[in-house]
Amino acid sequence: MSDAASERPMREADEERVADIILPHQTNGFGTMFGGDVMALMDKAAAISALRFCRQPVVTASTERIDFRTPIGQGEIVEAYAKVIYVGRTSMVVRVRVFAEHPLRGDRRVCTTGYFSMVAISREGGRPGPVPDLLLPDDEARAEQVVGEEIHLLIAARRQR
Repeated sequence: MSDAASERPMREADEERVADIILPHQTNGFGTMFGGDVMALMDKAAAISALRFCRQPVVTASTERIDFRTPIGQGEIVEAYAKVIYVGRTSMVVRVRVFAEHPLRGDRRVCTTGYFSMVAISREGGRPGPVPDLLLPDDEARAEQVVGEEIHLLIAARRQR
């Protein structure tokens, strides 16, 4: 490891949560949440997760592997859970899971999953800036880091084309 890499602070990533309730203006003709609104919620959760991890301004570089599994209905509580699972020099891969919950029964299910590539922007000059190294405290974090690294490599390969 180079001296520059070893100087980066180590941080553990917390899982961040963003919640909302689905109102009629957020639904389509089937009474389910617009996919674009789901993605916007996921993007916000990813941004908060990345921002809290690196404590620098961040921008979304790409969205990866977003899977819509089940629809989210009007009146349901929706909650996005986001966590930084991989870091490069200036970028982070954030895993986001969206759950829906019936507000009266408490039934809860995974509805959408996806990954977001976020880039830290330095406060001086507006260019990409270095992020802390990711502390991997357990087997689950190490397994997610492998998935994040695969996504990071796919993004890098796509940008080379």
